Amino acid sequence: METIDLTLIWLGIIGIGIFMYVLMDGFDLGVGILFPFAPDDASRDRMMNSVAPIWDGNETWLILGGAGLLAAFPLVYAVFLPALYIGVFLLVAGLIFRGIAFEFRFKASPASRHWWDRSFNIGSTVAAFAQGAVVGAYIQGFEVVDFQYAGGAFDWLTPFTVMTGVGVVTGYALLGATWTVMKTEGATQDWAFRISERLLIGVLAFFVVVSLWTPLSKPFVQARWLDGIAWLWLFPVLTLAASFWVWRALRERRDVVPFVGSMVLFGLFYLGLLISMWPYAVPPDYTFWDAASAPGSQLFLLLGVLFLIPVILVYTAFNYWVFRGKVRDGDGYH
Repeated sequence: METIDLTLIWLGIIGIGIFMYVLMDGFDLGVGILFPFAPDDASRDRMMNSVAPIWDGNETWLILGGAGLLAAFPLVYAVFLPALYIGVFLLVAGLIFRGIAFEFRFKASPASRHWWDRSFNIGSTVAAFAQGAVVGAYIQGFEVVDFQYAGGAFDWLTPFTVMTGVGVVTGYALLGATWTVMKTEGATQDWAFRISERLLIGVLAFFVVVSLWTPLSKPFVQARWLDGIAWLWLFPVLTLAASFWVWRALRERRDVVPFVGSMVLFGLFYLGLLISMWPYAVPPDYTFWDAASAPGSQLFLLLGVLFLIPVILVYTAFNYWVFRGKVRDGDGYH
């Protein structure tokens, strides 16, 4: 009788958790990134009210993914934290500033509200950039000796990670813009339609750059795509098809399809990254099986996580159902 590969099960759980966080917190970070460019203060009120009831629940997936990594793949933590300490600090600081802005902007006087607008924007942008830089650092790899990080504090900061950071900021802005299309009406929605088209072009540009830069800098990625399985090229084709779908939906001024299509784009990017880097947890030397904890530890923690995930799914679905529909003037959760 074959034994169950608990490492693969944990990979699936953590992979889904991270992907859910990217999608669900990505669009509310995108709303914050776009905040200064909104047509007026009334539009900013609508945009913030569209995510205010759900933003904190979205971050549950980040906690699930982070805790799962620590429990199931301790080597990832042992390498990533010292290697990316500054990037992770920027991420957490950005999320804190963004969270504070949610609470205080609604209570601030009109004369002081602009400070919380800036906090919301800067916190969202810094958090998104830090996430993109962390992804870029993962792609470029780490210097590891005897299962410990041997590089410097700023080795993660390279032209490649800056590019991936800006790319994630642009991608989250697209999610935020298409979310705004779906949740608002009138002048705010008209502005969101216009800016979504420009952001879609920017996202595609970064996709092309990353797709060329990564295989040129990583021989094993180049071998996988050029000498590997032919059906892998289906992903770029699907990405272009999904981009055209989003662009057409924006031109036809459809409410829901642009947001759904943007999520599909992120899903394709995510799968492409996993395929390119598989099976390395800590590139370029350590696979997920090298980084995994003992099977007994994985099994013990799995029992709790399998109970927790349905609770999170039900709570999330209920939350989105309660706050479905358009946000109109006067709506708010404070």
